[in-house]
Amino acid sequence: MTEVWKQEIIKTEEAFSSMAQKEGMNKAFLNFVADDGVLLRNNTIIKGKDSIKAFMKNSTSTGLSWAPNFVDVSASGDLAYTYGTYTYKYQDSLGSNKSSQGIFHTVWKRQADNTWKFVWD
Repeated sequence: MTEVWKQEIIKTEEAFSSMAQKEGMNKAFLNFVADDGVLLRNNTIIKGKDSIKAFMKNSTSTGLSWAPNFVDVSASGDLAYTYGTYTYKYQDSLGSNKSSQGIFHTVWKRQADNTWKFVWD
């Protein structure tokens, strides 16, 4: 069963990244965060969906993409984590195209409706 759950997480990550690229970071993050989810940004913890919504309100960029290099799921199938690389493409204040790369880590929790939502990103 673990391999099936890993594939669920990979598909969830793909859908999350695709939505961020097509519909913007704000919509994607709010769609995939659990109600009690947490973001770590700039050494600050943003806790809860409402706080994340306020933080993400101006994040309309479609320049963020990522893919997991590693996925693991708990034996019970209710928690999982991923990590991998991301690329963020944007235009600076002079209109020049820029990009930055980094590493992400996400913790996923299976919800009552059987979907996966992140609880840590």
